Amino acid sequence: MWQDTRTDRIATALDRDGRGDVIRRKAGLPPATYFSGGKVQWMLENVDGLREAAERGEALFGNTDSWVIWNLTGGPDGGRHVTDVTNASRTMLMNLETLDWDDELLGFFGIPRAMLPEIRSSSDPDLGRTRADGPFGAELIIAGDLGDQQAATVGQVCYSPGEAKNTYGTGNFMLLNTGTEIVRSGNGLLTTPCYRMGGDDAVFALEGSIAVTGSAVQWLRDQLGIIKDAAETEALAGSVDDSGGVFFVPAFSGLFAPYWRSDARGAIVGLSRFNTKAHLARATLESICYQTRDVAEAMVADSGVALEFLKVDGGATVNDLLMQLQSNILGVPVSRPVVAETTSLGAAYAAGLAVGFWDNLEELRQNWNEDRRWEPTWNEDQRETGYAQWKKAVERTLDWVDVG
Repeated sequence: MWQDTRTDRIATALDRDGRGDVIRRKAGLPPATYFSGGKVQWMLENVDGLREAAERGEALFGNTDSWVIWNLTGGPDGGRHVTDVTNASRTMLMNLETLDWDDELLGFFGIPRAMLPEIRSSSDPDLGRTRADGPFGAELIIAGDLGDQQAATVGQVCYSPGEAKNTYGTGNFMLLNTGTEIVRSGNGLLTTPCYRMGGDDAVFALEGSIAVTGSAVQWLRDQLGIIKDAAETEALAGSVDDSGGVFFVPAFSGLFAPYWRSDARGAIVGLSRFNTKAHLARATLESICYQTRDVAEAMVADSGVALEFLKVDGGATVNDLLMQLQSNILGVPVSRPVVAETTSLGAAYAAGLAVGFWDNLEELRQNWNEDRRWEPTWNEDQRETGYAQWKKAVERTLDWVDVG
């Protein structure tokens, strides 16, 4: 999975010899364990017979979307091996300018082109048809294919440059639409296709990927046992007025955007005898919000556009205290839509556009409705003092693991 860190030495080696700069320029990504190119290399090097099978065309590689489509359309009996520009962009193997696999990047990882799926648009009526004897019992058109966070951006109708959304799940993922322009990040963000509808030009985005947010709450439940259900964190964290000086940096898989430090590991700092599990629960919620601010600050630096409003989605947005803390820490209004699971909605929008169920993006904008909005209640001094302390806490997590 994307949080697996077994490829940290592969990622470090890419940066050490200069190949990392080529990957940043061509693929818009930093070399990191997050992305699948290094994982394929690791498997080719460590699974007996896999490289030979790949070179014979008997072993295929794809992200989850390719695996699902291949199975739905026939699998070994004629399945379609395809992906879209957004999923392909997560491999470190696709060139953002050509929207195709890049021979130089493939060479960096030693990956045979024969393994790879065909790259299509996100909204395409010719992605394949399900088998009549498959799980749906009919031949259905597969017409929408988007990566998780890009689909959420489409579902949040962020179709104009400058519009942003943040998804709260196992990790957090914030995207800022930059239009048809490929904006290179100088501040630790990813440059990614946001979507491509049919034959139109691809629309790009800046993305900040945070490894551990909702999974930090799961850690409180599964490893520490201080809650029995994730929903309990709202009441527990709300039972204290603040975190009591505690800061929790959940760098379990290193730090992703904007730091990209695989040597970091989790730390809880500022503890005193006074602190309770309630303070730790509140510090966990605040860590989600502070990591989001790290990404928001990088987006402002890259784009020159100040964040004035944030659309949010994902399972954790049901936590009203979390959303209020997010508004306080960012200093901007936070808005949750009626449909919080916008990833599924965005994929449906792409498919609907492909088959003519909807005519255009403007028609989709009319479907978006707000459920609730939170306004900041912290003053500027509270906000900046807390953020400065957070940055100090982040420094304590660095240089913990030797990845040389």
